[in-house]
Amino acid sequence: MTDPVPMTESAARQKIDTTVPHSARIWNYWLGGKDNYAVDRAAGDAYTGVFPGIVTIARGSRAFLRRNIAYLVSEAGVRQFLDVGTGLPTAQNTHEVAQGLAAEARIVYVDNDPMVLAHARTLLYSSKEGATAYVDANVTDPERILAVAAETLDFGRPTALILSNILGHVADYDQARSIVARLMEELPSGSYLSINDGSRGIDPVFEQAQDAYNNSGAVPYNLRSIDEITAFFDGLQLVEPGVVSVTEWRPEAGSGVAEVVAEHGGLARKP
Repeated sequence: MTDPVPMTESAARQKIDTTVPHSARIWNYWLGGKDNYAVDRAAGDAYTGVFPGIVTIARGSRAFLRRNIAYLVSEAGVRQFLDVGTGLPTAQNTHEVAQGLAAEARIVYVDNDPMVLAHARTLLYSSKEGATAYVDANVTDPERILAVAAETLDFGRPTALILSNILGHVADYDQARSIVARLMEELPSGSYLSINDGSRGIDPVFEQAQDAYNNSGAVPYNLRSIDEITAFFDGLQLVEPGVVSVTEWRPEAGSGVAEVVAEHGGLARKP
């Protein structure tokens, strides 16, 4: 196991607010996790009361990420991962999937939620051959992310940047694109970008539920059109089948016809 990374002073001073629902804890609840509070379960139940399909989206998103990582390790030969906006640990976290296929894989997680920080020791459990580390940073601070991640990752080697359900928290679309571009700029040729986010234009009931959630006092999450999600990959080479509903991205054999959900994502290589 790697040595635990101490929390920064700013993170240590943060307190977990149990009076306001939090997206990471609600997502954890939908995934069947236990790291959530009554306020999160109430918000999650209110959401599913309007749109029960959110649980399918949450679990489809996790399965998409798992298949992305399996492709990156087994077919693309990637051994380094920068997972920004990792959220609370559940099953099949990035390091578990990657190191299960290649024990020497190195993973850096990035988040700035105090409850996630409290679980840093869980996230940092690594294979002996590989490494995991944790960066206390906001997605809107790519310079800090890159500086601290470079202590664990070698940016001279191909690295997979993972942005799973995090860019929706950046309200300004141009800022979100700028963040993606800056992070990818630091990575060498042969690196990859994995993105998945909630999408507009697919399911009006989902959009209604999300708009209501955004007005509830919780941290808003902005759905984006498929074209907007696709544009995050500009200048990169999309891996087939491109940007699709997460359930349609290289589904496992025998899984049947994939249900299209309002969550789109893709994987692309930096030339």
